[in-house]
Amino acid sequence: MEATSARERLQKMLADLDRSIGVLRGDPRSVNDRSPADAGSDLSDADRAQAMLTVATAQRRAVLDALKRLDEGTYGRCVDCAKPVPEGRLEARPEAARCVQCQGKRERRR
Repeated sequence: MEATSARERLQKMLADLDRSIGVLRGDPRSVNDRSPADAGSDLSDADRAQAMLTVATAQRRAVLDALKRLDEGTYGRCVDCAKPVPEGRLEARPEAARCVQCQGKRERRR
């Protein structure tokens, strides 16, 4: 993927993630407007929002890391083995830091 195109996509992703994180961190709904019977759904809504916030924050960090790799001239190289990250993977996931093989190894270790 061309560096200019990658940078534009990553900056758009970063702006979108920042907006989403802002919404997810917004003021909680007033519980006074809801019946006590809704307390259970409030908890599951809060859990769901927290999970989405965790994922969005991790993705934001990955995008910032990818922008840093662009600046350093290492974008498109696997951070583990230094082999090229396949073009298709970068098209699908511009923030990808690892080749498919190294990413698979990393996920199996978890």
